[in-house]
Formats: sequence, C-alpha cells, structure tokens
Amino acid sequence: MLVLAGCGDSGLNPLRWFGGGQSAGPTTLTPEGGYVSADPRQPFPRVTGASWEPTANGRMLVVTGVPPTKGWWDPALIGEAPGRRVAPDADGSLRLVFVASPPLPGSPETAMAADPRADTITVARSFTNTELAGISQVVVSGAGQSLTLRP
Repeated sequence: MLVLAGCGDSGLNPLRWFGGGQSAGPTTLTPEGGYVSADPRQPFPRVTGASWEPTANGRMLVVTGVPPTKGWWDPALIGEAPGRRVAPDADGSLRLVFVASPPLPGSPETAMAADPRADTITVARSFTNTELAGISQVVVSGAGQSLTLRP
C-alpha cells in the first residue's frame, strides 16, 4: 500500500508538475467591461401591416414593413416595457416595437431605394392561448406610426 499523505506542497504532487506554484485562477473569454447589453436595433421606419395567423395552440402575430433602403437586417418584435420584456400592461395592452438593424454606414445598400415587392420585411411572434387570455389588444409601433390589433 502506498500512502502519499502530506505531499500537497512537495514536488511529488502531480498537479504541480507542469504548471508549478499556485493556480492563476480560471481563464475567461468575457471581454473586459462585460458584454454589451443595449439593443443596437432601431424602430422600423415604416410598418405596413399586422395580422393574426392561427397556430395549433394559439396565434401568431405577423407584422410587415418596408424599409427606406435595401440592407435592413435582424428584425424582431420586442417589448416596449422596461427591460424589453413582452408582457401586457395593467389594462391588458401588449405594446411591441418592430425593430431592425439598418445597413452599415457607407455600404452600397444605403444608396439603394427599397422595392416594396422585393424588400418587404416580415417578422412574427407566437402567442399561446394562455398568453392571449390576458391581452385585450396588441399595439405594434415602428419609428413613426403604430397599429392596433385585438386577439
């Protein structure tokens, strides 16, 4: 029987053979200052329509819009409430904002006008029947206007 009691600080400890000395602590890939938590997307310039589509366990809100130029990307429906949470107000109104990222400054897309036939952007969000039970209306806003729907 081999007993190696008390060799934690000695050269016989295999955990110290290649790194030697004290542990430097865990290595992390987190950038200095942390991750960016702000959403860089902007309210969509022109919301053109909103409708409900049935699903197996609720409904899907489908919102369309036409950007002023080509190249808009990363569309989403986010909550207007603090923290961007998607939850109805006390009066049952669910307020959403249609957001997207514009083309990068200086890119060729910034000079190309959007064609409504080809450049319409559609975004959707599903709601279960349970979620819809507490919602009396949904207000979807963009940069300049808003649309109101009832579930």
